Amino acid sequence: MEFTPIEDLKTEVESMASAFFKSLPNLTIALAILVVTLIAGRVVRAIVSAAMTRAHVRDALITLARNLISIAAWIVGVAIAMTVIFPSVSPSDIIAGLGLTSVAIGFAFKDVFENFLAGVIILGREKLRIGDVIECEDVYGRVENILIRETHVRETDGELVIVPNSYLFKNPVNIETDRGLKRQELVVGVDYDTDMRQAKAVLQEALEACETVKQSETKDVQCVSFGGSSIDFKLLWWSGSRPAEQRETYDEVAFAVKDALDEAGITIPFPQSTLSFREESVPIPLRTMRDEKQASLNEDS
Repeated sequence: MEFTPIEDLKTEVESMASAFFKSLPNLTIALAILVVTLIAGRVVRAIVSAAMTRAHVRDALITLARNLISIAAWIVGVAIAMTVIFPSVSPSDIIAGLGLTSVAIGFAFKDVFENFLAGVIILGREKLRIGDVIECEDVYGRVENILIRETHVRETDGELVIVPNSYLFKNPVNIETDRGLKRQELVVGVDYDTDMRQAKAVLQEALEACETVKQSETKDVQCVSFGGSSIDFKLLWWSGSRPAEQRETYDEVAFAVKDALDEAGITIPFPQSTLSFREESVPIPLRTMRDEKQASLNEDS
């Protein structure tokens, strides 16, 4: 018995329709599982977000937690739905497939995942926050934003540097604004004819009169060395930790020190050297180029 192309097509359509209606209950159950997954994911995200907000967790970390919950919920929901639609596919097959896929993706996007994990760890820290002034290797500036894969740092010249989070995670990071204070120092040289105690008192008074100096913190003036042309004193004080505050306090202290020393009649010497000649020294014979030329001619003759 021979079948025409139309009859073959009719038989194929009937077979597909029969298979569809047979699998319709499974499709309905799978759809219901996906709906439950959607609802459950939203409920869990809301609960976790509320708990993290009450704990004053960073917004970026809350967003990360919400996204991870959604991804995990959908992976579980889709895996269960696939086992319902395709009974021949076991959960172990799905897990094995996900494992192979994750390994391949991990090798392909190694740097991306490295920055991602570093970002999670950085967001979990309390010491690095938006607004902090940091220094990491050749990067120096104020943190403007911390994302999952990168951190935005605005340098003092106004340029924006996008730093991979793995760079901040692997290298030491100096957070200058951690305490809100930074110790400053200024070395001042005075003439050797100056009374050292008077010079120290004048410098101490000038330092204490500056408004940008944190008066509640320790202020000190120390003699640190006898230089080639001056007696050197080091002024130590605390100021605000932001770059603008550091520049402002250095400027004020420098002006105050110069004015105080001028008023006290204390000289800040220029670099100078003293040469001493002994009276009984033996003259060093000097030979000019003309003498050397004449001696050379005499030798040739």
